[in-house]
Amino acid sequence: MQSEVATLTLRALRRILRATEIGSRQLASTTGLTPSQWLVLREIDARGSASPGSIAAALQFSQATITANVDRLEELGFVQRRRNEQDRRQSILSPLPAGQAALADGPDPLQAVFTDRFAGLPQWEQAMILAAVERLALLLDAQHIDAAPLLDNGLIDRAEPG
Repeated sequence: MQSEVATLTLRALRRILRATEIGSRQLASTTGLTPSQWLVLREIDARGSASPGSIAAALQFSQATITANVDRLEELGFVQRRRNEQDRRQSILSPLPAGQAALADGPDPLQAVFTDRFAGLPQWEQAMILAAVERLALLLDAQHIDAAPLLDNGLIDRAEPG
């Protein structure tokens, strides 16, 4: 028989998973983007123009993930990819007006809300939450799963919203 604390913990975990699912659906219905695509677009917009490598480093995504996400953003007319004039092997990404409109019109993804609220917590509480979540990952045998810092319930390089 499960303990009451284990049941309450599983219920809280389920609420987090549902919030992630609901947030992803809201973002997809408003903008047509997945959370990872939204983050890539937001990072490009914040920089004005950037190389795919700098976006990958900033978001802690693989180069392949950035390429897949940028392909979709380009297909939607949200970003422009052009060759770097100094180094023709490298491309430069720039936001387009439709992409900027999607950022302005879309809801804040769950990770943006989390990041803002988490930053407002005292450092000791941040450390306590990190330790608890890391321990939870260990309990679920998920400690070796590679994951980007992104609240989403699908693959981070999927072309279509899940």
